[in-house]
Amino acid sequence: MLKAKTRWKLATYDEQIAASIAEECQLTPLVSKLLVIRGIDTAQKARDFLQAGPELFHDPFLLDGMEQSVHRIQQAIERQEPICIYGDYDADGVSSTSLMVHLLRQLGAVFDYYIPNRFTEGYGLHKDALAHLHKSGYKLIITVDTGISAVEQVAYATQLGLDVIVTDHHEPPAVIPEAFAVINPKKPGCTYPFDMLAGVGVAFKLGHALLKEPPLHLADLAALGTIADLVPLVDENRILARVGLKRLNQTRNIGLQALIRVCGLADSELSAGHVGFALGPRLNASGRLETAESAVKLLTTEDQAEAEQCAQALDDLNRERQELVAAMTEEAVQMVRELYPPEENNVLVLAKEGWNVGVVGIVASRLVELFYRPTIVLGIDPEKGTAKGSARSIAGFDMYEGLTACKEWLPHFGGHTMAAGMTLPVENLDLLRNRLNELAGQWLTKEDFIPLTKVDVAMSMEEISLEAAEQLERLAPYGMGNPTPLVMLEEVETQGMRTIGRDDNHLKCTLVRSGQALDAIGFNWAHVTKKVTPKARFQVLGELSVNEWNGNRKPQLTIRDLSVNHQQVFDWRGSRDKVEKWKQLAAESETVTIVFRTESYEQLAQKTAEAQLSSLLLLGPSAKLEHEGPKQTIILYDLPKRRADLHAISAMLQQAERIYCLFGDPDLGMERLSCPSREHFKQLYQFFVQVPVVKRIHLDALARKLQWKRNLLDGMLAIFVELQFVSEDAEQYRLQQTVEKRPLESSVIYSEWKEEAQLATDLLLSSSESLIQTFQQLVTPVTV
Repeated sequence: MLKAKTRWKLATYDEQIAASIAEECQLTPLVSKLLVIRGIDTAQKARDFLQAGPELFHDPFLLDGMEQSVHRIQQAIERQEPICIYGDYDADGVSSTSLMVHLLRQLGAVFDYYIPNRFTEGYGLHKDALAHLHKSGYKLIITVDTGISAVEQVAYATQLGLDVIVTDHHEPPAVIPEAFAVINPKKPGCTYPFDMLAGVGVAFKLGHALLKEPPLHLADLAALGTIADLVPLVDENRILARVGLKRLNQTRNIGLQALIRVCGLADSELSAGHVGFALGPRLNASGRLETAESAVKLLTTEDQAEAEQCAQALDDLNRERQELVAAMTEEAVQMVRELYPPEENNVLVLAKEGWNVGVVGIVASRLVELFYRPTIVLGIDPEKGTAKGSARSIAGFDMYEGLTACKEWLPHFGGHTMAAGMTLPVENLDLLRNRLNELAGQWLTKEDFIPLTKVDVAMSMEEISLEAAEQLERLAPYGMGNPTPLVMLEEVETQGMRTIGRDDNHLKCTLVRSGQALDAIGFNWAHVTKKVTPKARFQVLGELSVNEWNGNRKPQLTIRDLSVNHQQVFDWRGSRDKVEKWKQLAAESETVTIVFRTESYEQLAQKTAEAQLSSLLLLGPSAKLEHEGPKQTIILYDLPKRRADLHAISAMLQQAERIYCLFGDPDLGMERLSCPSREHFKQLYQFFVQVPVVKRIHLDALARKLQWKRNLLDGMLAIFVELQFVSEDAEQYRLQQTVEKRPLESSVIYSEWKEEAQLATDLLLSSSESLIQTFQQLVTPVTV
């Protein structure tokens, strides 16, 4: 048995709708099923999803506030009134700001931009900044990716005589700012068909309205912010990502070109993954550690040298950010284990002076990955007496709802179900922690604390083909709302399992069932090779794709998780480095070693102490796990002498996921592998008839004469003594002249020897398949 890393939840879908879409759109069953799972229930919706072209953009004027905004911006451009773009410091905010810069530059506006400093100002509009902008002569403020909660700040700007157009995508509060116009698809009363745009998506729609056509030349920027902000890649977000990635691969933006080069991606076909894990983090890095100024300069500059300089600066900052995150994560993990152990805390709330508030969200995400608990990480400002941080959640716990229930202790907070940000007085931290733990105790079950993997479809090997893998590519780009499809294969075996890579940490194999084969690769899955037997039957989760090598195209599965749902017996009999192999196994947790011979127990007890191993060492057949749960791994180190010894530990063996058979020839002399035959006993008795007295000093010579091992002779003599055929003293054996006939089976020594020989034969001389069958029979409890 091998447990999966996560619990798997298989999606449900309407098979009739899937079959209909497959027929009408000429799709493989796999792709049509995936479309239905994603909420696409008609052939036309399927065509629109797969096509995802600019012609499918919604009318931007369906957004409430758009008409007033366009009129006011055009008026400002005509009058040459200074316009200020007020943005945010994350990748979405930087992309939104940059898109608006290019747009207003194209329209001939007089403008500049302003992005608050994360550390001195924090997120959103600020009165001091608005007063400064007013004093600088600005008449119109256009917010991007911010402003929906700035009720007081917008009112203050209005008092100053500033017109504010809010463009945002965050959840609106109960009270909306009384701005000149508010554009937010989530705004109550807004009838726009799609309400999940990123901030840059809303800015793109404003550009669409101003230009009277989609600003496709800015789609690369729109794709950056949309993908980096983790909004669902469906509807218009999918169009922006798809069209934008195509534009990004041919971008004329010299800043983006420079950024792509420093990421080492100049020769790569850029995907959503490259944006999410390479470009986006570098754009975020400046706002996390310094200001977002260099990121906006990069995306808006028309100077090649400045572009190269900004790109390198962002790359350096990202490297610094990675080192900072690693150090903070290490501190946070230690804090969890020492002060807030996960088994006692449903929610982790961690705070410390000196923690950089620019990266606390990343650290919170790392802790969720490690401990799978809703997590809040905060940096403490000792001068202000406040803690500022970010939250990340797990499925089943609505973080925004949880924080709302604690709003009496949270002067400032915002966010959504899975992520949020907040600022609070330090003295409120314990109150927040205790209340969130109470809520999690009410809202979550024990199962909710096991990571969840959503599986799309279970497939048979016959359904996997090159055509199916090729059609999957039409579902890209993948991301939130349109995750990379995960397929499940059941009861498959492997061939050619091996480790690959510079450090041998990756797994390569072929999955087989019913004569069908599929190449598979598992990155960082090499450890599995030591935990599965050659005949193991797997359940595998993976991503199906096309692998091209030397002009050959074949389907391939990238393994994401796997399990073996049956007990596994490992045939490690006769291992040369037996003690070393035992040490490797015994070093793992949930392992128990069972030995049947006292000399083996004494040897391993000494090794256990020397190596400071924590695994359990038991001497069978009296081995028992008092007040202990089942162990994942059981090592049978040497051979038992009786079947009863195995039956005595059968319950323990049945509960084990893996049983390692480490016994072998060194545990038992070869003369014990077979019991003496009746001819052996007849031959020895006849010798005694001829020589009634045999001195002990002559036994070696007798063994050579009979061509037996000395141990065999000694054993047979012990049986003759037990049956009173011969007598013994310190110097000799003597044949008894008058003795009652007794069958060999009446000898206890003979019966035990015979049983031990048969058991040794079953366990040592059998094939691997026979060993497993014999073993299963041996550990099955005898029912009466």
